[in-house]
Amino acid sequence: MRTVTCDGLEKDWSVVTFGCWQIAPSGGWGDVCSKQDAESAVKAALDQGITAFDTAEGYGDGESERRLGQALGQKNDDVIIISKVWPDAELTLPDYRKRLEDSLTALGREYVDVYLIHWPGSYFNTPEKSARLSDIMHALKESGKARIIGLSNFHEKDLRLLGDGISRFSVNQVPYSMLERRYEGDTRRICKNAGLGYMAFSPTAQGLLAGRISSEARKFPARETNRFYQEPLYTKSLKVLQTVKDIAEETGRKPVQVAVAWVLAQENILTAIVGSRKTEQIRDFAGAAELKLSQDQLQLLGSVSSGL
Repeated sequence: MRTVTCDGLEKDWSVVTFGCWQIAPSGGWGDVCSKQDAESAVKAALDQGITAFDTAEGYGDGESERRLGQALGQKNDDVIIISKVWPDAELTLPDYRKRLEDSLTALGREYVDVYLIHWPGSYFNTPEKSARLSDIMHALKESGKARIIGLSNFHEKDLRLLGDGISRFSVNQVPYSMLERRYEGDTRRICKNAGLGYMAFSPTAQGLLAGRISSEARKFPARETNRFYQEPLYTKSLKVLQTVKDIAEETGRKPVQVAVAWVLAQENILTAIVGSRKTEQIRDFAGAAELKLSQDQLQLLGSVSSGL
């Protein structure tokens, strides 16, 4: 597995990060993953050389964190763990500190490698609130309980509200795929200039670009509410998927590998977050780390997906 480095972390970060939303019951994915399946999924990710695991207190009310910590076992301190605080926390250091401590207890850890604020929403809609958020997150980093801090789903307007405080953060976790390119442009430019690499989640548009479009797969709430699974975007998205399949065939690879490899080749991408509760799917998407698409293939995929 190919890895990269990130300032502030001593561990190597795999370019494919394992997403842990699906390994616990949740409103998005239902209660379909058992504890045994969760353990098998985490171990399959480790077997593929994945060194980073993304979770959050909001994934199954902490159950994702608990299952991840248990499944990692003796590997718990060897990997990079990313967790996130939900923005409904009271905007005070004691409340944020308690949220982080709860996550550490669930993970069985003394610290998290990366700690993110999950959403900006309307919680940080003024320079004053944004400055307070920056101070609180920085204090958590200074405590040693979080090695580095970051943002999640912060767009241009949210980043600008942080002002100089943006320099305290190291990453911005955003949805990014051939079908989701709203975080390009000014948002990416601001992040790149500030040294915030992108953690790209949903690089397959929740499985659509991997070809997982059966009627059963589309019934999950996470997909039922995804705009790319709804018309008129669904039909347009299938045209992009066909191009992904064509390139997968000519390269002898899986569509999921082509979709993720395209994301990894884009500007300012640190890692792509891909999740699954199925071990065979984990083996498939992990292979994207070593796939290098040609410039013509990258341009074709970018062209067919532009303007969606």
